[in-house]
Amino acid sequence: MLLSLYYASAHAQSAAVPEYGLKAVLLHKLPEFVYLERKPGNLPVALCVLGANPFGDALDRLTREAGDKPARTLRQITGTHQAGGCDVVFIERGESDRVEGILQRLANRGVLTVSDIAGFARLGGMVELTVGGERAGIGIVINRKAARAQGIDFNAQLLRLATLIEP
Repeated sequence: MLLSLYYASAHAQSAAVPEYGLKAVLLHKLPEFVYLERKPGNLPVALCVLGANPFGDALDRLTREAGDKPARTLRQITGTHQAGGCDVVFIERGESDRVEGILQRLANRGVLTVSDIAGFARLGGMVELTVGGERAGIGIVINRKAARAQGIDFNAQLLRLATLIEP
């Protein structure tokens, strides 16, 4: 399933799909391939975007229309003080000057951190979304050590697709 998503996104990119449309799909599907420490009950996965929303309405549309099981909720946050209840925090590029401090403040919360900031995974982020590189399209870089320190791990399918780094 993840492989088909990856190849579909790579193919769609060649058909002029906007970069953040593809990243929205990956971010939306990512929790299906991540072992997060979940709250009691069958609560929706809370996707949070820290900073300006680069996805436009694409991520919101996916959240509303996909009919996911488990469901997703989407929240825009302006700081880590609003990250309570977030399962996944996407840190947008405009936060690159403060990313190390943001990661420190999100530590020990069991939150999956994701960004497309260059070098994010090497700085201690868990999942970095890249464009281009060895593979055409969107790539995934995983810092498994940072994730495991928060009690988070990844499905084998995702690990096979990703570039793993050990900073």
